Amino acid sequence: MDYEQYFENALTQWKAAGNYRVFANIKRCQGEFPKAHYYGPNGVEEVVVWCSNDYLAMGQHPSVLQAMETAMKEVGAGAGGTRNISGTSHFHVLLEEELADLHKKEAALLFTSGYVANEATLSVLGKKLPNCIIFSDEANHASMIQGIRHSNAEKHIFRHNDLEHLESLLKGAHMLDPTRPKIIAFESVYSMDADIAPIAEICDLAEKYNALTYLDEVHGVGLYGARGGGVAEERGLLDRISIIQGTLGKAFGIMGGYVAASRTLVDFIRCFAPSFIFTTSLPPALAAAAQASVQHLKESQFERLRHQEQVKKVKEGLANISIPFMDEASHIVPVIIGEAHLCRKAADHLVDQHGIYVQPLNYPTVPEGTERFRLTPSVVHTDEMIQQLIAALDDVWNKFDLPRVKPGKSALKEAI
Repeated sequence: MDYEQYFENALTQWKAAGNYRVFANIKRCQGEFPKAHYYGPNGVEEVVVWCSNDYLAMGQHPSVLQAMETAMKEVGAGAGGTRNISGTSHFHVLLEEELADLHKKEAALLFTSGYVANEATLSVLGKKLPNCIIFSDEANHASMIQGIRHSNAEKHIFRHNDLEHLESLLKGAHMLDPTRPKIIAFESVYSMDADIAPIAEICDLAEKYNALTYLDEVHGVGLYGARGGGVAEERGLLDRISIIQGTLGKAFGIMGGYVAASRTLVDFIRCFAPSFIFTTSLPPALAAAAQASVQHLKESQFERLRHQEQVKKVKEGLANISIPFMDEASHIVPVIIGEAHLCRKAADHLVDQHGIYVQPLNYPTVPEGTERFRLTPSVVHTDEMIQQLIAALDDVWNKFDLPRVKPGKSALKEAI
């Protein structure tokens, strides 16, 4: 077999379909975020980033930077290995205690990313719980899907946020064997469509059919709740969730993932998850920085309130010029283009003509025919930047003769 030719042919087909991704070569400007230097075909340009998950700019916060610098000077750069052998640092312990407190759980466990946390935890639970069934929302993140797949557990996929469908699946399994272990896996904020799960109602079903609840809060932690504990905290539901999974790489501005749950369940994952056991742990400096970020957002309301204000302004600006976006309850603003090549051209035009960087999202991140921009307003996007963004998108819609529709939950359907 000609391996190189096979790879070349596959890439050619991927490019022809419009799914080939070109990574943006950017360098964030410390203290000036969301500004960054973009290294493109025309040289180095200054751009404004509109697709970062550092929603609250905590990756630039002075207390976070100071904590990272202090820890690095104390213990050096790396972790030294896996936590089972040489990598458990006091900074890891302190951060886990902080995260457990954030979610009002007995314990928490750190992973190198939210992806790994999902994959590791769901795969171990599904594999180790005898004859386990996992009920998964059809819009769940790829990391959750991988974890469920690797568990080899029986799985049932319920229609997105469809409580009736979920209950019908739970009821069917319960009637066959009411003692079988069951897990309902879902997210709080779904990042591609920006909607929020009916968490309380899912908890009701879990209690009715004796199922564990596994909630992915990666786009919720830091942003919702009185202390940044996520949508579950905002709705007073922390005590009803069995396992909360979160990330340190979005609103907290650093890197890493975690799960928070009962002490026994967390210890179970620690002992049996290969993705935890055999992976070099987070550098202590990152753990220290993350702890500082979590501590700050437990106390400060400024970032959350300011963030909500800027998100509202972006949505209002888009609505005023009839740009099709999905106007859901969360802070994420999906703007629908609906064709892969056109999405790429629109993104290039924004960078070249307006100094605005937005990464086009296409298959397999979103279904074919629903290609989009995912705008993520941040606490440091100014009113002037928002006005520039709206004007730039207006220019894109005129240049490429894109359809304009009324905003709302039907925007996706109307746009395509």
